[in-house]
Parts: sequence; structure tokens; C-alpha cells
Amino acid sequence: MMNYIWVGLVVISVVCGALTGTISDVLDSVFAFAGTAVEIAFGLIGVMAFFCGLMNVMEKAGLCEKLGRLISPLMRKLFPEIPPDHPANSAMALYFAANILGIGNAATPFGLKAMAELQKLNPTKDIATNAQCMLMAISTTSITLIPVTVMALRSAVQVEGAAEIIAPVIIATTVSTVTGVVCTLIFQNMKRWKWENVIEEEMAADTLQLNENYEGTNPIVLPEKVEKTEKAEEQKDDAAKQQ
Repeated sequence: MMNYIWVGLVVISVVCGALTGTISDVLDSVFAFAGTAVEIAFGLIGVMAFFCGLMNVMEKAGLCEKLGRLISPLMRKLFPEIPPDHPANSAMALYFAANILGIGNAATPFGLKAMAELQKLNPTKDIATNAQCMLMAISTTSITLIPVTVMALRSAVQVEGAAEIIAPVIIATTVSTVTGVVCTLIFQNMKRWKWENVIEEEMAADTLQLNENYEGTNPIVLPEKVEKTEKAEEQKDDAAKQQ
């Protein structure tokens, strides 16, 4: 989708420049801001390297487990179906920590790892669990308290005032995150979107696909498998009686 958006913006700029006779200005802006983009990217290297390295040190030092235990009361409220000692908790803790610091590049690998760990607790192959939906909602609302990346971008183009956005960011992220969490909890308990009801609908339509790598304790057993098991038990009983 982003590729289409960028291509559309470029095409619109070129067309508008050709129609208004300012195509030379469009080309000048392309070359001028291409250089600016390189300067900003190089300016971000130091900040991103520092915080990405800091997150790596935290992971190697075992601070992610301690962070997971620290926020475990909140995690139990938001993700009640996740076992306390499951690796998904530490992955999500690192993901939230990176997002709080506003380091999107460092947060992405932890988010992917957290979603992969949550998938191990999903008995289905393509139906998101409540925990996965909650993680996606929090990710979408962009929980950020210290926007390091944005501050680095601002400091690259201006000398003073790069940290002026901290208070507005805290207010905005608080409102968006609370809204996302509340809406997710509401939808999770609605009859139409309740996970158990979705499973029943998929099972009735015979389109439910089970997760072969499921590691949880409550697997879903399809009706035909139940019938086969019952028939196998009946055959065993009949054979035992004949003997």
C-alpha cells in the first residue's frame, strides 16, 4: 500500500508541475530534498545506534525478564490468557519499552517476536486471539512517552526546541492508547466479534484451520476428529468384548 501511495504522490507532483509550468521547480525540489534526506538519515545514525544497542544490552543482561515481572500486573490485566512465565511476556515487555522510547526501528523485531510467541498459544492458524488483537491495538495507537526518533529528526533541522513535543506526545499517546485498549475490550466481548463465537462460526462453515505448532493446553478438536475418536473407542470396546 505504501508503494502505491508514494508512486501516486510522485505522479501527482509531476502532472501538476507539467500543467502549471513549474516542472523545473519540482525537479529542483527533488534533488534538493534528496540531499536533505541523506543528511537527516546520517544524523539519526548515532541516536538509533545508541538506543538499539541499549535495547540489545538490556536483552542480554536479562533486564527484559525483570521488566516483564515489573509490568506483570498490567500484563495480566491486558493479556489474562498468557501464562506468567511464557516468553511472549518478555518479548512484549521489550516491545513496549522500545515504543515508549519512541524507537520504532528497535521495536519492530521485538513486536514480530512477541506476535510469533503469541501465535504458539493460538490453537487456530488464521484467527487472531484476544491477546494478539490487544497487542496489535496497542501497537497501532503508538504508545510513546519519549519520542527519541522525532526529537532526533527535529534536532537535525533546528538548533533549539527539539524536546518541545514531549508533553503533547504524552497527552496524545495516553488518549490514543486508552481509546484503543477500551475499544478492543469492548469488541472482544461483543457477540459478533467474540473469539469463541468466531471459532464456532468457522467450525460450522468447515473452514477452521488448526495451528500445527500449538503449544497451549486447550487445543481445539474438530467434530470429525471427535467422531473418529469415539468410533475408534467403540471398536476397541467391541474387540475387547469379543475377546
